[in-house]
Amino acid sequence: MMNYDVLVVGAGPVGTTFARYMALKGFKVGVLEKKKEIGVPLQCAGLLGKQIKNVNPLPDELIINQVYGAYLHSPSNNQLKVAKNEPQAYVLDRVGYDKFLAQLAVDAGVDLFLNHRVKDVDIKKGRIYLNNDKGEMSAKVIVGADGYNSLVSEKVSNKSPKNPDRVQAAQFLVKFENNLFDTNYVHLHVRADISPGFLWTIPLSESTARIGLFGISDYHKLNNILKDFLNQNTDFGEYSISKKYYGMIPVYNSKKKIVSNRILLLGDAAAQVKPTTGGGLIMGFKCAKIAADVTSRALDNDNIAILADYESEYQNKFKRELNMQLRVQNIFKKLSDSDLDYMFSKLKEKGAEKIISEYGDMDTQSPLIKELLKTGLLFTILPKILSRRIFSLWK
Repeated sequence: MMNYDVLVVGAGPVGTTFARYMALKGFKVGVLEKKKEIGVPLQCAGLLGKQIKNVNPLPDELIINQVYGAYLHSPSNNQLKVAKNEPQAYVLDRVGYDKFLAQLAVDAGVDLFLNHRVKDVDIKKGRIYLNNDKGEMSAKVIVGADGYNSLVSEKVSNKSPKNPDRVQAAQFLVKFENNLFDTNYVHLHVRADISPGFLWTIPLSESTARIGLFGISDYHKLNNILKDFLNQNTDFGEYSISKKYYGMIPVYNSKKKIVSNRILLLGDAAAQVKPTTGGGLIMGFKCAKIAADVTSRALDNDNIAILADYESEYQNKFKRELNMQLRVQNIFKKLSDSDLDYMFSKLKEKGAEKIISEYGDMDTQSPLIKELLKTGLLFTILPKILSRRIFSLWK
């Protein structure tokens, strides 16, 4: 039986980043991945905020496009334009980036095992049992970075991975006959039928875009919404769908347990995602650093109880921001299409484009929310019938 200091289940970008940190600290680390190829199939919109360059290496050759701002669209296509003078986000080759981070981990000394599916975990003994007669492995610490339906998470929360809390997402890679896009801007559409999710258009070039959405609907409905969106938009003209993607996004839960005994959870397995956008990669990278620092202390002191510090440090760093985003999400759940149109028209009338451009950030939205509350604009723009009810969310 192979023995490790740390075994990571899942070779996604957060898991391999954590593994790299631990290997660079001098620990023996292994990563188990059920897929035969890293990053395939694509299950992400591939748009990351500018903070990415401060939290993990990102080669320029994996950046497909730089984004300076966004057009925000209401159901009847009232538009808000928000932008800054420097790039606010990067459109990535996500498959390439996942492979790049996995290779960094291998270069740091991590043992990577592809096509190794975990069938069970012994939380007390620190053992992992593999499918297909591949035996078992042991570790002092086991890290679940195995996605939204994490088997390892089941061992921590005692909830079946077959029915996790999640929303569904769908995305098309679309090629248009005409050059339609200003590549400096993404387009985001809000609609009551998919709220609190939204629909996005992310240009890769002037004629190619990733167009997708997430929401509380099944894949068939999301797929039809995307097709209708493409067919009903008269500006699009002729187009062809090159690829279709499908995925799940876990729902953030502030009460989710992410440490138990010698096991800890990271990324989607820990539901470390932003409630408002469903994104979580940058937060996941930051959590990987926190987890690595805590795990190294636990191993150096031969005291697994220290792992509990990871959960408390994570909560201290992110809980306030994530709970504020949950409140925003709860507001959008209450709005009809007419409410959303009203809100957009009022935002435009009150000059909110300037405020959003100044205070808006993909990954940290609390400064914008605080400014909207400070100016009183938030309750000015909301339909009066909802204002009193929604005010209670911010107490």
